Amino acid sequence: MDNLELIDILSNEELESLKKELPKIESGLEELELSCLLNQEYDKLNCYLEIHPGAGGTESCDWASMLARMYQRFCEIMGYKYEIIESQKGEEAGLKSITIYIKGLYAYGYLKKEKGVHRLVRISPFDAGKRRHTSFASVVITPEYNKEINMEIKESDLKIDVYHSSGAGGQSVNTSNSAVRITHLPTKIVVTCQNERSQLNNKDQAMKMLKNKLYEIEIQKKQAEINNLKGDMSSINFGSQIRSYVLEPYKMIKDNRSNYETSNVGKVLDGELLPIIKSVLQIKE
Repeated sequence: MDNLELIDILSNEELESLKKELPKIESGLEELELSCLLNQEYDKLNCYLEIHPGAGGTESCDWASMLARMYQRFCEIMGYKYEIIESQKGEEAGLKSITIYIKGLYAYGYLKKEKGVHRLVRISPFDAGKRRHTSFASVVITPEYNKEINMEIKESDLKIDVYHSSGAGGQSVNTSNSAVRITHLPTKIVVTCQNERSQLNNKDQAMKMLKNKLYEIEIQKKQAEINNLKGDMSSINFGSQIRSYVLEPYKMIKDNRSNYETSNVGKVLDGELLPIIKSVLQIKE
């Protein structure tokens, strides 16, 4: 019996009853989809999102700022709260770097596959000759581990710099040397925080991010050991290009992993990332 035949034998009362149940069914299906796609250990956690432009000067810095806006709009659509922890403006336009703290259920799960290199092709607004340019920017996603990380970090392993805040922290933070940059010398990891007025608070936040990054390295080492034991040679290369955003000579966004394509570039750059994200999460690893 097909659906049309089923509808014919149902009374109006039964059909109305089914209609009332539809929202509940749809909600149940969404929860089931979430449990299937986002079932890894850290998926429910908050996260830090970093963007760094590649070679290309102003053009790449501008691309980094476009990506930052895209992810901020995605957070607004998803109902996630976000806070700009650190940002450095480009010399002419755009951003040299930005770190965004994103808070919300499954924030890391949804964004974890955004890690990698994002490629933009367009007519550069900074080129008087109106030539086509290709720009790159890398995205790094780190979960905010929700347990206390007991990790001993030697003072001698740290280089701590303080400087004037600038950018997203607001005008009030520019009046003192409140921004803090910490370099972990053994690993060369650099973390920066400038969103608080207090130098001490910025240092505490930066140390928290550093511990997150060092903890992430330990997890990756353990996973690499497991993969070696399994003979798994398909590790993901952070430097690989994961997605292309083409604005000229045609409009197309394509994810290189899921082969998802859309010509609706404007909507994606305005934060409507969920279809692309789900297409990647659905790939069986």
